[in-house]
Amino acid sequence: MNSQKIEFLNLRNIPARLRAEEVACLLGFQLREIPLLVSGGLLRPLGNPPVTGVKYFATVAIEECQRDPKWLAQASDRIVRYWQTMNEKRKNRNRTAKPKSIDPPADRQRRFCTAKPKGVGESVGETEMNT
Repeated sequence: MNSQKIEFLNLRNIPARLRAEEVACLLGFQLREIPLLVSGGLLRPLGNPPVTGVKYFATVAIEECQRDPKWLAQASDRIVRYWQTMNEKRKNRNRTAKPKSIDPPADRQRRFCTAKPKGVGESVGETEMNT
């Protein structure tokens, strides 16, 4: 745990509204998991923040979630289901992709000439004599 998290957790009075980083710290989730909980309806930001804006959460609501084992189980299940779905999609994408061939396609293969060009393998004197 880094020093900022420890310092935040040891605050005597936690602010009334929290950013996603602070919510993640209090609930024991990672920052990247907070948007999953919001999209799943398990966390509600204060007001109507824009999609790309900073979202704040009520400390009172977060503390209630923190003490509720059913909510914690639902939140954990939501994250597990998300990663199961993502891993399944990744597996399916790899299965449906055509295997890469080492050899180029037949229409792109180089055509090698089996006939020797004139003068190859002959000494200088032989080529002059043949002409």
